[in-house]
Amino acid sequence: MKLIVAITGASGSLYADRLLYYLAEARRHFPLEVGVVLSENALTVWEWELQKPFPETFARYHHKDYFAPFASGSAGYKQMVIIPCSMGTVGRLAAGLSDDLITRAADVVLKEGGKLIVVPRETPLSVLHLENLAKLARLGVVVMPAMPSFYHRPQTVEELVDTVVLRVLDHLGIEVEQRRWGGGGS
Repeated sequence: MKLIVAITGASGSLYADRLLYYLAEARRHFPLEVGVVLSENALTVWEWELQKPFPETFARYHHKDYFAPFASGSAGYKQMVIIPCSMGTVGRLAAGLSDDLITRAADVVLKEGGKLIVVPRETPLSVLHLENLAKLARLGVVVMPAMPSFYHRPQTVEELVDTVVLRVLDHLGIEVEQRRWGGGGS
C-alpha cells in the first residue's frame, strides 16, 4: 500500500503524531510505503504543540518538491490523509488550486480515483468553511473532522485523539487493535 500523509499548520499536531505512530506499527506487519509532506507552517506548529522534534520514521518531502513521487499519478499512490487540515488547505482544494505539494498530491489522488481524507481541526466553522467542506464531500473526499468520541471513557489526551485517528485508519483499510462500539477489540 502507498499512502501520502500531509500535515498542515492547523492546530492538532497530536492527531498527525498518533497517525504516524500507528502507521509505523502497521508497517511492521505488512508492506506500507508512506510519503510525508508538511505545509510551510506545520513544523512550527508541531514543535510548539508537541515540544518534540518531528519523527524521521517515513520519507519526508518539502512542500514545494514537485519531484516527489506522489506529485504524479503514474507513481501509484491511491490514498492520502491531510491531518490536521487547515481551512486554507480546504479552500484551496475546493477551488482546485495546486499551489504546493499537498494540494498537488490531493489533486492527483482525486483525478486517479483514489481516496482522500481530510481531518479539519477548526471551530467554529464559518459558512465558507462549511461550503468548501461540502464541495469536497460532493467530490468524494472523506471529511472527517477531529471530533473525538467519549463512549470508551478515555483517560488520556492520546486516547481521546485516537478515537479520530483510528477511524482514519479504518477508512484506509489498515487494521489495528482497538476498542469498538459493542465491545469489540481490546
